[in-house]
Amino acid sequence: MATPASPAVEESEIKETPLPYAGIRVVEFTHMVMGPTCGMLLGDLGAEVIKVEPPEGDGTRRLLGSGAGFFPTFNRNKKSIALDLKTPEGREAALRLIATADIVSENFKPGTMKKLGLDYETLKQRHPRLVYVSHKGFLPGPYEHRTALDEVVQMMGGLAYMTGRSGDPLRAGTSVNDIMGGMFGAIGAMAALRQRELTGRGMEVQSALFENNVFLVGQHMMQFAATGQAAAPMPSRISAWGVYDVFTVKGGEQIFLAAVSDKQWAVFCQAFGLGELLADPRLKTNNDRVRAREWLLPILRSHLAGYSAAELGAVFEASELPFAPIVRPEELFDDPHLLATGGLAPVRMNDGSRSRVPLMPFTLGGRRPGIRLQPPLLGEHSRELLLELGYGEDAIEAFQSAQLKR
Repeated sequence: MATPASPAVEESEIKETPLPYAGIRVVEFTHMVMGPTCGMLLGDLGAEVIKVEPPEGDGTRRLLGSGAGFFPTFNRNKKSIALDLKTPEGREAALRLIATADIVSENFKPGTMKKLGLDYETLKQRHPRLVYVSHKGFLPGPYEHRTALDEVVQMMGGLAYMTGRSGDPLRAGTSVNDIMGGMFGAIGAMAALRQRELTGRGMEVQSALFENNVFLVGQHMMQFAATGQAAAPMPSRISAWGVYDVFTVKGGEQIFLAAVSDKQWAVFCQAFGLGELLADPRLKTNNDRVRAREWLLPILRSHLAGYSAAELGAVFEASELPFAPIVRPEELFDDPHLLATGGLAPVRMNDGSRSRVPLMPFTLGGRRPGIRLQPPLLGEHSRELLLELGYGEDAIEAFQSAQLKR
């Protein structure tokens, strides 16, 4: 189901324009976050994504705590087929399915797919046009044998150091490397499909958590290269802007406020009656204000302390200055902008209840790619797909009965 279209987009145009990857079939052998993100992105863009699950289902269907939302978040716009890849029958069905695919995506430990005979080197002999996406902890090299998690690579890749206080490394509050690693896997798949148009041959695409994390902290590496000074963790960093902080105001509320240019500084001072600071030659340029932060910020905090967060937000918005209330994730379900723009779409949760989930953060022709298929029930499309692959009703019944007995 697509989100509401922009008034500028004609209804007939929406109906006639297929999504960009319509007609592309993806078979994914994925679990957790990284691999499923790749399939979700391709599925949102129109690909038919078939999720191959073990008979007991993707483990994220049963996770608690911080993983409780993984499956409904990253598995929309997919079909599910349950196959036991440890059996000859399951592997044969998987091979038949792969024979119909444009893209195969996997994120198992190195060597797992080779043991199953489902690795790229084996498959490309029979399917030279196949695009094969591997999501791993590390690209091939000295670390590739290690078991990686988002937290592992955040620690060894500098991100946890930059996020936490000095001496207290702290992982980022979301699965940044898993999600972005899956996105880069999808981007690689898109590039490989384009290359296939030019050469007639597929290729293997590799995306990795560690290298993704290094890409994220590249700006801090280059800060050192440019200045000779190591980047300090974010809580103790030397800010690039004079006013760029969280302020605690009336009633203990918090709000982020910024003035990142000389023009914005002038607007800020005029809006809050700070003419003396605006005229102070020590604060003429942004770099001057950065050097003066030690004595400037206490003055600003004291001056703004009597305002409520809502009052400050209103002034900043009217003055076109950057600001942000400090929001918890669960509060975003009621965010007026997301509600007005269709940024949240109805989704089926693991227990069958309904909620809403964020859509991709871009528009195509004025609309957000939406949810065409709800996150699938385990094996929801097994019969449909097995019939398509040439299995008869009796064979399907025997096949599924054998899997249930294991």
